This record gives sequence, C-alpha cells and structure tokens, in this order.
Amino acid sequence: MKLTMILLLGLLAPQPDSLLVVSWNVENFLDYRTDTTGRHTASRFYSKCNSVAKTLFLIAQEEGRLPDAVALMEIGDRFVLDRLLRSTPLRKLDYSVVHYESPDRRGIDCALLFRRSSLHLIHSRPCHLYDSTGAVMPTRDILLAEFDSLAILVNHHPSKVGAASGARRAVAMARMTALMDSLSVPVLSAGDFNDDVWHTGGPGTIKYNGAWEKIDGHFARGLTVRERVFAAPVLSEEDRTWGGTKPRRTFSGPRYLGGVSDHYPVILWIRKTAAGHSSNGTTGGNIMLF
Repeated sequence: MKLTMILLLGLLAPQPDSLLVVSWNVENFLDYRTDTTGRHTASRFYSKCNSVAKTLFLIAQEEGRLPDAVALMEIGDRFVLDRLLRSTPLRKLDYSVVHYESPDRRGIDCALLFRRSSLHLIHSRPCHLYDSTGAVMPTRDILLAEFDSLAILVNHHPSKVGAASGARRAVAMARMTALMDSLSVPVLSAGDFNDDVWHTGGPGTIKYNGAWEKIDGHFARGLTVRERVFAAPVLSEEDRTWGGTKPRRTFSGPRYLGGVSDHYPVILWIRKTAAGHSSNGTTGGNIMLF
C-alpha cells in the first residue's frame, strides 16, 4: 500500500465503536541539541523520526487504519515530539501531543500522540510516584490523559536495575491501580512495565540474554482489548549470539546500530464493554490476546 493510500485511510472518518492504540518504548529518543556524548547527532535523530513514522504507517497498512493514539516511552523532550510530527509525513495528519517533563534521572519521559478527529482531550496531567517518606521518586511519571469517552494512562515503570527495583515497580503498579480506580470512565493503561507480568507464552517485546520477555502491554477497565506484538521484519535483525531474531536497537552501549528500538510496539484494538469495575482495579471487561 502506497503512502498516499495510507494517508487517505487516515483522513477517513474514524470508526466510532473502536479505537486503534499503539504503545511503544522507542529507546532513548533524545534531543540531539542537548546531547553531550556526541552519539545523538542530527542525522541520526531525523533518521529515527522517519523510522518511527514509517512504522506507524506500516501498522496502518496492516490494520487498515492509522492509530488513533500512540503511547510513547523514552522521549527526551517536547522538541523530539514536535519534530516527529513536523519533519515526517505525519505532518499531514491531525495528531496532537500530551507531554510533561518528568523528574527521571535519565531525563526521559512518557508522551501520548492522539488524533483530534478521534479523541477530544478534556484534561491531562503527570502523576508522580512517591516513596515511603512522601518524596517524589526520580523516575518517570505516569501520564494521564482524559478524553470525553475514556482515559489513557501511559506508563514506564522503574527498571530492573538495583536491589530495590522490585519495590519501586510495586510503587508504580500501586499508583497506576489507584489512578484507574479513581476514574469514572473506561480506562486503558499501556506502556513498558519493566516486568514480565503476562507470561502468555506468546511473542515477547524485548529479548534479554536470548530469552523473550513480555514487559510491554496493557491493563484495562471497562474495555474489551485485542492485543498483538508488532514484530515486523523491518524492526528486527538476526540474533547472532542466541539465534533467531531480535529487535534492531538504535544503540548497543555507545555503538550506533541504526535500528529504531530494542522494544517491539504493541498494537491494541479497544472497544467499550458493559462489564463493570474489577475487584483489583487493574483489569475489567474482557481482555483478549492474539
């Protein structure tokens, strides 16, 4: 399918009974202007902008529709999002940005792109994580975007590094659950949870020491969700150490590899459901994986 046809698909009236959401950790998508290492150059940055945009169009080609919302993790700042939308064919579409600077030590944030023709934004805010003393934790906020028909939470929970990493992720999960409980509309909570919480035996989103892990995914309440990992060949490369394939990442340490990300995107088709609030606040309705 040619790009012009995909753009025409994007200009068609959205389907009122369903939404297409993509969740993707885009691996250190940083502002080259503030980089002090010399690794994140302008040419590499714009190459990544084009690759991210092409991936979204490839998803549109397979799904027959451009994403109504795109949850992104590991975004450097607002400049990154503005250039993604203005320097690529995404500029022809009606995407808007929800983004806030987080207190993360690495300087990376969560963000949400959404199509104004599909979703009407009512309110948004960053939701800090707090430690046992009440201090703000130096990690990524959970991004909350409330629309007229649903709310979307974008998560990038603390990493597995360090002895206290499990406790930090537990704080993030509890905060996410409390936010979902507090909302009166259907909720989709998507992102990188840095924990292999699904154990489905299906495709993973990252590969670590030769083993696939499914750390990217979703929780939902009041929605029926159909999910799949988008492990496209263009996002993959041969795994010469462990065999098979793996995501083609942008960097391996300081070495530039030229890929898009070390994570595969997750595609989520969502519909409202009549099911009520769940007992644990993290899932509701029917969650279907394929």
